[in-house]
Amino acid sequence: MRFSTAPPPELTAALARLLDERSRRALAERTTRISALYRAGRTTAQAILDEDDALAYALYRLPATYAATIHALGRLAERAPDFAPRRMLDLGAGLGTASLAAREVWPQMDENVLLDRSAPFLALARRLAGESLAEARIIAGDLAAPPDLGPAFDLVVASYALTEIAEEKLDAAVDAAWSRCAGALALVEPGTPRDHARLMRMRARLVAAGAHVSLPCPHSAPCPLEAPDWCHFSVRLARSRDHKLLKGADAPFEDEKFAYLVATRAEASIEPAPARMLARPEVLKHGLRIKLCAAAGIEEVTVLKRDKQKFGPIKKKDWGDEVAAGETSARE
Repeated sequence: MRFSTAPPPELTAALARLLDERSRRALAERTTRISALYRAGRTTAQAILDEDDALAYALYRLPATYAATIHALGRLAERAPDFAPRRMLDLGAGLGTASLAAREVWPQMDENVLLDRSAPFLALARRLAGESLAEARIIAGDLAAPPDLGPAFDLVVASYALTEIAEEKLDAAVDAAWSRCAGALALVEPGTPRDHARLMRMRARLVAAGAHVSLPCPHSAPCPLEAPDWCHFSVRLARSRDHKLLKGADAPFEDEKFAYLVATRAEASIEPAPARMLARPEVLKHGLRIKLCAAAGIEEVTVLKRDKQKFGPIKKKDWGDEVAAGETSARE
């Protein structure tokens, strides 16, 4: 099951209308400043000071974060086709990117609650919400200590939000997210070694609290990867003319690397995949070498071209795809 990585047309149109009201040169200068601040480790509160900053950020980063988020949520829908959330909590919602992605995956959703502490982001989120999120509740608050939001939610998502949480507040933020989850908790983070290490810390805490790891891991045991290796994935997205202008880039596409985790309550009954590809297959003269994360740990397997029954289906798979038992040859 694959969903378009391009933002919904209503969002693209809303951004275009706002862009037409402003100087592209001025927004490009803002994106340069904002990007430099984030690279220097500054927080959203320090980087996004007004709605024009929020718009510059949206044009610069929203396409990539949307692509990564809908890719991760699409993997959840692929693994659990019967999972049909009706109520969603978007923690550290920013511009509502995760809520818009979730609406594309599960259009039957009845309720979206967006929580963020950035006033400029929330102000712009209200303008970008469109018809799909017209009834969404947009609330100012800290995701590490959210206010009372009522009954637990079928789906809780924190997308590119926990990366900003200080180390000493990370456990509290994870506990708060899990306590408000009645079904699945999806965490999407930048695909860096630092963010993967933090995600593994969150994973261990969730497992200790009784969570089942459903994606991308095939098990809830400790991660078998050892540094300098780390688990991450990649999604390719097209760049619009304005996106290229604001990024100062010529390439018509970019590859966004991300890491993600889906933890579920026992009653959600979302079983993990038997194995998953941890990298793009390596092309050999005689076949493909594939790196897998399986229940038994990390495996490297080779599928030979002469084994047409297995080679045909496996060559169509890519980084992050599930691999069922029996789809590959014995370990090399």
